[in-house]
Amino acid sequence: MATQPVTHTRLHLPGTNPSPSRPVRMVARNLEASQTLAAHRHDWGQITYAQEGVIRVAVAGSSWIVPPLRAIWIPPSTVHEVVTLERARLRALYVHGGAVPFTDARCRVIEVSALLRESIAALEHAPAESAREALLAALILDEMRHAATLPMQIALPDDKRLRALCNLLTAAPGSIATLAEGARRVGASERTLARLFRSELGMSFGEWRRQMRLAHAAALIARGMPMSQVAAELGYTSQSAFSAMFRKTFGQSPSQFFARQSASAA
Repeated sequence: MATQPVTHTRLHLPGTNPSPSRPVRMVARNLEASQTLAAHRHDWGQITYAQEGVIRVAVAGSSWIVPPLRAIWIPPSTVHEVVTLERARLRALYVHGGAVPFTDARCRVIEVSALLRESIAALEHAPAESAREALLAALILDEMRHAATLPMQIALPDDKRLRALCNLLTAAPGSIATLAEGARRVGASERTLARLFRSELGMSFGEWRRQMRLAHAAALIARGMPMSQVAAELGYTSQSAFSAMFRKTFGQSPSQFFARQSASAA
């Protein structure tokens, strides 16, 4: 995916801070492709959900690609940047620090169930400070705690040579077939890069590339791209090879997985 210039959007709307009495507040935004919410932080946690479109969220040494029917949890005080890869209808839920749904302080992409999706839609229209708003907020937080976490994280290193390779692959997942080829592209030895993958990212080149491909695959399939084209775009020699990788991670084929999601959305 080619990098596009981004335009900046106002980060926070006054009067939307969550509180102990209103622990979940919603901000609705419709953003064009290639808009960005520049790096920022706030005292509350945030659930960012795109009803339509695909976003990328960057936090410190990682980025997450979040397609429709998924949401990302961002813990309180976490510096983060949001970029729209496609035109997006965003629904951001601000969560008071005393009501966060997870015990650890890490970002995660979760599956948005039909119940969670409809609860978010209902909260948008619930009367302010009403009993209905309070009940929907409690239901959303409970559903978040039970949501499945998906492997959409793309870890990014500090070393300049390794980051250059990771950036090349993130921009064009099918552009580099082997670590040896990547080493030639960034001017480092294959052995050095293999060592850096282990020391900086805690995984092999193949493991990192699989995570990166999975993150991109979800976004491409959500756009309606044919499975054979997705496989080619990600650098797989065949659709069956791509499907085998997807099945190993999610326990079912891409068509089964996204057919289930489409049925849930319908």
